[in-house]
Amino acid sequence: MKAISYSGYGGAEVLEYGERPDPRVGPDTVLVKVRAAAVNPVDWKAREGYLDAVLEPVFPVIPGWDVSGVVVQPGTAVDEFSVGDEVIGYVREDFLSRGTLAEYVAAPVRTLARKPLSLSFEEAAGLPLAGLTAYQVLHRTLRIREGETVLVHAAAGGVGSLAVQLARHTGARVIGTASEHNHEYVRQLGGEPVAYGDGLADRLRALAPDGIDAAFDTVGGEALRVSAEVLRPGGRLASIADGEVLAYGGHYAYVRPDAADLTQLAELAEQGIVSVHVERVFPLELAAEAYRLNEQGRTRGKIVVTVDWEVPDLGTGD
Repeated sequence: MKAISYSGYGGAEVLEYGERPDPRVGPDTVLVKVRAAAVNPVDWKAREGYLDAVLEPVFPVIPGWDVSGVVVQPGTAVDEFSVGDEVIGYVREDFLSRGTLAEYVAAPVRTLARKPLSLSFEEAAGLPLAGLTAYQVLHRTLRIREGETVLVHAAAGGVGSLAVQLARHTGARVIGTASEHNHEYVRQLGGEPVAYGDGLADRLRALAPDGIDAAFDTVGGEALRVSAEVLRPGGRLASIADGEVLAYGGHYAYVRPDAADLTQLAELAEQGIVSVHVERVFPLELAAEAYRLNEQGRTRGKIVVTVDWEVPDLGTGD
């Protein structure tokens, strides 16, 4: 199969497009024909070795954890999916090796859910990692409730944009930090935008004089410090970007594959409650360019890589 891979840590220049062996299908895995795979910051951080302490690489590594595609072969122990089912997945294992930037991926069944029919394959590919991160932080870590005021950093980004929508669906008021050119987009999502930069704490206090009930940090550094500063007494704080959150009495959160959570997200997408904005689409052979763009950190929504799809010849029936 065609795939993107790298044989050692490094920048985007280590990514190679070429042939890799077809994946083997284990009893509890599903062979998926990839239609689209989203690009995420964690992919290039892993490629540069920042996750070496927790995820052992088995080189050559095919990057990517997000996928949307079609089942072509269920494993012998799998009865949840059949050939032809359209699926989405957060296909993360406890090592780096067989990712989703390829024509096929063998996905553990625990990582998959049915694709929302209302989303394109490109949109659906952007839902799993970002959506699960937002869903699990908001509902399991921060436990937000109706009527609370929630702060979401980088509210126009992949995780942030989904967090705004999910928090609003819960009935919370959402304040979201974003660059000024993204303020209207944040409003469309249901959030109240506020600009980054000097004076952020004062702007947040003006919007929420009684303090923030729950803050979701996706940036780290100054954003984390300001979040802790504007919390009301008893407010909750979580970060997916900065371990210093523990020093502020908050929680450092890490997303995990969960088929039930992903199914819930897919249902919310099907109902039109959450949507995925796809900023750019690249073909598989140009995945390195997709990562270079992602590394700039200024993307609205998601960057997606697509894989060529040939419609099977089913004959004319004559």
